Amino acid sequence: MSKTSMSVDIVVPNQTRYLRVIGNIAEQIAKELETDAVDQDMLAYHLNLVLTEAVANAMEYADERRADHTVKICLSIEENDLRIRVYDHGQGFDISAVPMPDIDELQERGRGIFLIRNLMDSVTYQKSESGNVLEMHKSLK
Repeated sequence: MSKTSMSVDIVVPNQTRYLRVIGNIAEQIAKELETDAVDQDMLAYHLNLVLTEAVANAMEYADERRADHTVKICLSIEENDLRIRVYDHGQGFDISAVPMPDIDELQERGRGIFLIRNLMDSVTYQKSESGNVLEMHKSLK
């Protein structure tokens, strides 16, 4: 059982050069968890992947890639519950309308939401006038 309780908020400029930093932070958090219930190295890899995918999407579609805007990431762990929220101020999208990628046809784009959905236990996306939030949840049991 995880004994870790933490909350980390990160705000980065809307520039893809920060993706590696975000992924590394996620990996280090996973590796520091006090748990025997999950493979920490696999969790670290998965968190790096889902977070960089989510933040890359937020950066690409937020406010026409304006570098003067930011993307906010909130990662919290309470007991065995991991929640990641990625906030942006872009136009938003309908997550339920994102199609499953064609696995037989390898394309450079279009697999991010698919990967996030498959690596996390639940994924939601909400649009509002004050911004958008992609919320991902993973049980650490």
